Amino acid sequence: MTLLTVWDDTDPDTETLRTEDAEEIADELKQLGVRFHRWPLRDLPELPSSEQVLEAYREEVDRVIDAEGYIKVDAISMKPEDSDEWREKARAARERFLSEHTHDDDEDRFFARGAGVFYLHVDGKVYAVLCEAGDLLSVPAHTTHWFDMGTSPDFVSIRFFHDDDGWIGEFLNTDTAEKFPSFDELMASR
Repeated sequence: MTLLTVWDDTDPDTETLRTEDAEEIADELKQLGVRFHRWPLRDLPELPSSEQVLEAYREEVDRVIDAEGYIKVDAISMKPEDSDEWREKARAARERFLSEHTHDDDEDRFFARGAGVFYLHVDGKVYAVLCEAGDLLSVPAHTTHWFDMGTSPDFVSIRFFHDDDGWIGEFLNTDTAEKFPSFDELMASR
């Protein structure tokens, strides 16, 4: 179940909102210009290719492309393995977007499996959106945010882009992300 937690950006110890109600989450995020939707889940192979994921969600993907004008769509998968190589890959992938940044493009993600947390830093508040299987979240361009997939990433996600450079982050050199509960901490608090 999706979880939205909100704090004042100067007080990471005091939650001002915590809800798993999808309607309330959508309403809160809409005020920030963030789209949040739920899609029905489709059967996927244990280790699906990008093509298999996109084919399973073709109708929904086409709807988003038509509505938002995306020209590039792919799917990525991370599944834990018991190897040093995988642990290093997971650590590097997690650290890539774990600090505050913005993008020149919207960041639309659908979780077909697993979970991840998008933290939005808007108007003096931090909104942690713990997305799980079935959740589509669209973070508007230039919104300050970070993403945490946890220390043992396990997800399948569809990503939408307007161009090849849309996913490149402009990092803000702040320590804000370090002050708020991580993916692992949020999952443990449920």
